[in-house]
Amino acid sequence: MAVKSSPQKNDADGSRSFELKAASFTLPIIRLVDNNVEAVAARLGKKVEKAPDFFRNTPVVIDLSELEESGSGGADLPLLVGLLRGYGMIPFGVRGGSKAQNAAAEALELAVLRESYVKRDRPKEDEPAEAEPRIEAGVSAESTSARRSAGGEDQARRSKPGFLLITKPVRSGQRVYAAGGDLSITAAVSSGAELMADGNIHVYGPLRGRALAGMSGNLEARIFCQDLQAELVSIAGHYRVSENIPTEMRGVPVQIFLDQKVLRIEKL
Repeated sequence: MAVKSSPQKNDADGSRSFELKAASFTLPIIRLVDNNVEAVAARLGKKVEKAPDFFRNTPVVIDLSELEESGSGGADLPLLVGLLRGYGMIPFGVRGGSKAQNAAAEALELAVLRESYVKRDRPKEDEPAEAEPRIEAGVSAESTSARRSAGGEDQARRSKPGFLLITKPVRSGQRVYAAGGDLSITAAVSSGAELMADGNIHVYGPLRGRALAGMSGNLEARIFCQDLQAELVSIAGHYRVSENIPTEMRGVPVQIFLDQKVLRIEKL
């Protein structure tokens, strides 16, 4: 989602007090398919247990569109918002839903995202209905589109299902998620960037941001990088922050894995 505007002109005294620019941010979306908040709490709790680092202090969008279309009634929005905050998430806004739900969202000081701001991913007609809330953690806008460079190469390629290849730097604020497979980055990862994969993560350059492998609970997942300078590394919810990474492991090629559910870092 992005807000677009022309650059601001100078003030009367020749100075510029601010600039308003376009920007893209990728946010996880919790798409409700059941208005039973207790059921949502139970199922979401299991996901949070598997990957607590992913959800901690993460802004999320609540998608109410399926409840609206199915006519199953509205969820208790204040209760749902409290639930998400209790799990460490930061509810940012809602999309879809009835007028009453949108009014409730505004009363809770949540953004109401209109269709002009978001592109809805409608399920295929033959796609079976899911019995739990769907959590969409997508790739940042700069990575998801098949953006072509001057040489005609794609920035993001999928050579096989579940495998995601990124060939350009991942910058601060970008979040890349390889759902169902491995993630490979052939460029630098800046501080403030976040890499996530249900499988392994490979970084063939400096890793300065956050890397979370085994997002779906895969204890066999690993992180491989050529130059470890990470702010945080995690395997299936077991993590270390930069302060707890040994000095001798920083700036060198390493692999990160779980050994009896203990996070290990070894030189390659």
